[in-house]
Amino acid sequence: MALLPLVYLLVRTAEAGAGRIAEELFTGRVAVLTARTVALAAVVTAACVVLGVGTAFLVGRTDLPGRRLFAVLGALPLAVPTYIAAFTWVSTLDGFTGFWASAVVLSLCSYPYVYLPVVAALDRADAAQEDVARSLGHNPWRTFRSVTLPQLRPAVAGGALLVALYVLSDFGAVALLRTDTFTAAIFTAFDLGFDRTGALVLATVLVALTTVLLVGEGATRRRDARYAAVGAGARRPHTRLRLGPARLPAALLLAVVAALALGVPALNLARRLAAGVSRPGSLPEIAAAAGNSLTVSAAGAALTLLLALPIGLLVARAPGPLAAGAEGLSYLSHALPGVVIGLSLVFFGVNVAYPLYQTRWLLTLAYAVLFLPLAVAAVSAAVAQAPPVLEDVARSLGRSPARVLATVTVPLTVPGIAAGAALVFLTCMKELPATLLLRPTGMDTLATELWTHTGVAAYAAAAPYAALLVALSAIPTWFLAARTGALASQEGTR
Repeated sequence: MALLPLVYLLVRTAEAGAGRIAEELFTGRVAVLTARTVALAAVVTAACVVLGVGTAFLVGRTDLPGRRLFAVLGALPLAVPTYIAAFTWVSTLDGFTGFWASAVVLSLCSYPYVYLPVVAALDRADAAQEDVARSLGHNPWRTFRSVTLPQLRPAVAGGALLVALYVLSDFGAVALLRTDTFTAAIFTAFDLGFDRTGALVLATVLVALTTVLLVGEGATRRRDARYAAVGAGARRPHTRLRLGPARLPAALLLAVVAALALGVPALNLARRLAAGVSRPGSLPEIAAAAGNSLTVSAAGAALTLLLALPIGLLVARAPGPLAAGAEGLSYLSHALPGVVIGLSLVFFGVNVAYPLYQTRWLLTLAYAVLFLPLAVAAVSAAVAQAPPVLEDVARSLGRSPARVLATVTVPLTVPGIAAGAALVFLTCMKELPATLLLRPTGMDTLATELWTHTGVAAYAAAAPYAALLVALSAIPTWFLAARTGALASQEGTR
């Protein structure tokens, strides 16, 4: 399934011929697009790692005041579509455009991709190793740097990779903020220039960049590293570091991040919300769009997790060429612009699986193709921390592999699976290009209605859809924070 868009892309590009491909490829514009896109991905990824790991650490391992609130606020930016965030910033600050404007908006919207898996990994990290380090004279900060942080590597690496791929494929923010990247150029070629061949060649370069990124990330992995707990004994609460005089500055810093990521869009939309809700016929339209968003997003999350579970298990339990290949292939389509994914699945539905065309099933399949890496990263990181010895013991007692999976492995990885489910669900809720192309006729979601109204500058009419999108995200976000341990009882402090 993940390879469908890639096959479509390669076949359609090859039809253009080597001469036309070379004419489109070897130009100064492609070189500039490559440099700008790679630089933007690098800057945003670095910022998201700092924000994501820092927020997860403060929420999960310190006596930060209001940490339960910050646990939820740290995940909510995922519910804000980048094109809405970009619009609110542009309409708030004059001249807020260009490379650094895009970097700021994308960082504020994307750092939860790192925060969510890291806060789950912190809750599952081996407390015994930390106790041993402290018994050897390490202070709490040195214990975190030398013992805890290495255990977080799968979660940090997976989250950083998702951020980089998201930046490579984002269109909304860079288009509104006038930053010419591959996705903006591809959309312009498709939609405005009617240059399908040029767009497909640019998309092929984007796939090549993704491949380089995946190979580079894979080369840095330490296959001999162990991330699971030492023993199978009862879990003990982790020691929460006391921030002392830094408590209030740390809380203020997280409050500033939340205000920038959520406050600016919220205040901007609130000014137009009342006018949008009061439109004739608006309430039935909003309710129908919300119902459609919830149902197709839930179906997309379920299918994506079903497909991600065997890949995540393979990556964590049987590392090797097969696991690396399966994981890498699942990431390739994630970096393609949604318009390319949508066009490829339209072609697939019309020519191969016509009964699926113009149905919700094809849209659900598109979500699975687009967001499979989100679930794979969460599942593989969670399985890596589950002690393999417990599975060995269960098999030695005569349990079948399927029963071991259901009764041992899955319960141990629930926080990671919950993180993957929330990530996929929230991302499906705000996905736009593929939804516009593949939704059945007459079916609108919150994202498509929002885009329709903003496209004609009806910002008041768009405000209720944006506000409801954020409000609906609060429910799975709270559940996710509770399951990952971010909302753990204060009794966990030692």
